Amino acid sequence: MNILVINCGSSSLKFQLIDAETEKLIAKGLCERIGIEGSQLVYQPEGKDKITTVTPMEDHTTAVKLVLNSLTDSVNGVVKDLSEIAAVGHRIVHGGEKFAKSTLITDEVVKAITDCNELAPLHNPANLIGIAACKELMPNTPMAAVFDTAFHQTMPKEAYLYGIPYEYYEKYKVRRYGFHGTSHSYVSNRAAEVLGKKYEDLKIIVCHLGNGASVSAVKNGKCIDTSMGLTPLEGLIMGTRSGDIDPAIIEFIAHKEGKSIDDIMSILNKKSGVLGLSSNLSSDFRDLQDAYESGKEEGIRTIETFAYRVTKYIGAYTAAMNGVDAICFTAGLGENSAFVREMICSRLGYLGITLDKEQNSKRGEELVISTPDSTTKVLVIPTNEELAIARETKALLK
Repeated sequence: MNILVINCGSSSLKFQLIDAETEKLIAKGLCERIGIEGSQLVYQPEGKDKITTVTPMEDHTTAVKLVLNSLTDSVNGVVKDLSEIAAVGHRIVHGGEKFAKSTLITDEVVKAITDCNELAPLHNPANLIGIAACKELMPNTPMAAVFDTAFHQTMPKEAYLYGIPYEYYEKYKVRRYGFHGTSHSYVSNRAAEVLGKKYEDLKIIVCHLGNGASVSAVKNGKCIDTSMGLTPLEGLIMGTRSGDIDPAIIEFIAHKEGKSIDDIMSILNKKSGVLGLSSNLSSDFRDLQDAYESGKEEGIRTIETFAYRVTKYIGAYTAAMNGVDAICFTAGLGENSAFVREMICSRLGYLGITLDKEQNSKRGEELVISTPDSTTKVLVIPTNEELAIARETKALLK
């Protein structure tokens, strides 16, 4: 059973074709700069070299058509025709309270996703465009929606409610939703398998650290808290997003700088995080690590502040679960930066953690990086959201 996984952004489209029975990757690729000059398709059948095609893509329908043509190409294709694709799994960022699990896509589901657009204005509309494009080109192929927010719908009220008038929750569903749920679910499940323990018996903290970053507390197989909130702006300091701040800062800067609420929100989303904290040195942690190691103040203050925030969330979620069995690092930074992992774990001695420096020096691999005598286990689990989406889609079909 071949499943095509689609992840649409506003001007991009990532895809993977996966054999859902063997869970083997068949092909993957990326359409970049959709609707922008210089658009291109990077396509790679498994085990072969990348093929880059620079071609105009006026919209997502054009991009999907190019993807399908690549997959069925007589020379470099991996399937004979589209009938060999059993289903399409779509990553949907925000499902609100309507979706606590993945679902097959119907007109009613599309409407419900559309109703969540105002909660994720940068993501949901693009996800819907991807659905529409696939429906136009593959009208008889089943499609599934897999939601970033669904995994976090098990949070109790005390974790997701804000200290604002309750009427705003009743009228507008203003609450914590959390994101990166597909990643948090995959990584926490995989950690239990690596440790040889039952998922339902463990207390796991997942640190999804990348340009977007979040932490979750997974107790007995269910998420009980997560750092992102109504939107992906809350929580950890990220690449360009501020993370947690005193809300009064918004009014303070607006008055001092003569800026509107929209101006300030743009600053918090696009000019803050490690980019802003480093005085615009970089939003790339590789550059910041180089600066840190060179003794530059911009790099030192930024990385130390970021690591402190991650450590603080780990401590909070250890308290929320009344203990922790395993801490997992994943995503671009979490999987590849031994430097950042060590800085974070150096503050967690109270949890009985000792790092195996040789194991921690490796990157991008599935690893246990704590020593055998560590009370709390520390793991690196490369995330695989596409495989998780394929699994969800397969389960819905069956």
